Amino acid sequence: MKAIGYKQPSEVLNNDALVAIELPTPTASGHDLLIEVSAISVNPVDTKVRKSALPTNDFKILGWDGVGTVKSVGEEVSLFNVGDRVFYAGDLTRDGSNAQYQLVDERIVGHAPKTLSDAQAAALPLTSITAWELLFDRLDIKQGAEEENKSLLIIGAAGGVGSILVQLAKQLTALTVVGTASRAESVKWLKDLGVDKVLDHSASLSKQVSDEQLAEFDYVISLTNSDDYLEEVAQIIKPQGKYALIDDPKHFDILLFKRKSISIHWELMFTRSLFQTDDMIAQHRLLNEISALIDEGVLQTTLGQHLGKISPENIIKAHQILESQQSRGKLVLEGF
Repeated sequence: MKAIGYKQPSEVLNNDALVAIELPTPTASGHDLLIEVSAISVNPVDTKVRKSALPTNDFKILGWDGVGTVKSVGEEVSLFNVGDRVFYAGDLTRDGSNAQYQLVDERIVGHAPKTLSDAQAAALPLTSITAWELLFDRLDIKQGAEEENKSLLIIGAAGGVGSILVQLAKQLTALTVVGTASRAESVKWLKDLGVDKVLDHSASLSKQVSDEQLAEFDYVISLTNSDDYLEEVAQIIKPQGKYALIDDPKHFDILLFKRKSISIHWELMFTRSLFQTDDMIAQHRLLNEISALIDEGVLQTTLGQHLGKISPENIIKAHQILESQQSRGKLVLEGF
């Protein structure tokens, strides 16, 4: 089968940082599905792994979003049949979706939305799992009317995770949702997705909150550059509020949050698969829920840019866009 990967990690993104290779097609066993990959999206985790992770075999195959068709199943599979169209975000410890075929545990796979193309569906799995777990698992926000009169600030709301997080919060909860963005096109994107207000994260958030006479936020989720905003968040979050983040700040002064008794919540959507947790199947269920909400017209795809075929050149281009921190929505590639 065709695949795209590397032999050595590469901090510098040159033309041979990722290369095309030929590998044997894997065989499904246990809970695994063998999936023929039709579309993928590229995430910040791809760039982070490319910079630092050594291959466990000859090559490291990146990719943590995929849409495809089940070609064969392991002997313990009970959730899917051959021919099913699926979407998923994969497992950090295994070969990724930058390949014609991929093995994925059925417990972290969902049925793809019927109303979306492969490219549109590929934009959703990793970010949807992250956003869902942030809201409903980590922060324990309640669906329905229970969060009325409460507010959520999303820092870096126009990216991949933010784009689905805004929708989930607006469509499934009664929260007032404020997002941050700095570019005109990102502001428009967030308004189109339904945010109640947009703040500029290139300027002082606390000053904007004061100038706009906004109340302190019950919940704050930081999706990027969290260490740049810690002092601001400590000022604008409500006493006994909840703060969640997904990135890797180099410095994190937790004492800033002590006086207000703020609880801190980290989200990594790979935790369940990394540790084979008892509730690992929760990701299968939530992906099916996302799929149903898409097909019902409640949620929309977060595809931001289609970069063409799945090739080393186009994946490198996606890495360049992500590393520039100028992306809006998700970067998708389709077909080999």
